[in-house]
Amino acid sequence: MSIPQFITRICKQDAVYWGNPVNDGMGGYTFDDPIEIKCRWADRTILGYDKRTTDMGAIIVSQTGVLVLQDLDNEGYLYLGTLEQLYDLYDSAESSAGGLNPLEIEKAYKIKEFTKVPLLGSTTEFVRRAFLYNQ
Repeated sequence: MSIPQFITRICKQDAVYWGNPVNDGMGGYTFDDPIEIKCRWADRTILGYDKRTTDMGAIIVSQTGVLVLQDLDNEGYLYLGTLEQLYDLYDSAESSAGGLNPLEIEKAYKIKEFTKVPLLGSTTEFVRRAFLYNQ
């Protein structure tokens, strides 16, 4: 079994993904409509450095590492579960965005780092991983 086949085989969990974060000019963000994706969600603590700040000493703690099958956006959001579960938990009419807003969902986590590493000897197959942090 190849690595991509193995990753596809273990990515059986459902997650909701909000991508394409755009600064709204008022201190917030807007996102594309949420979609369901398949993933392998692993809760754990990982220490690292925030590479996007000028202070290279800034230590960050990842709560979750997620294997995914497609590219994701940094600053996007992931929620472990389905859209149906979210609609059952949150009344979308109360959302400021007129739909499910990840900033209003308790267990939606920001993607602080997304990695896409090519497999050895390949330019078309990748291992994709998102590292999530508390809001």
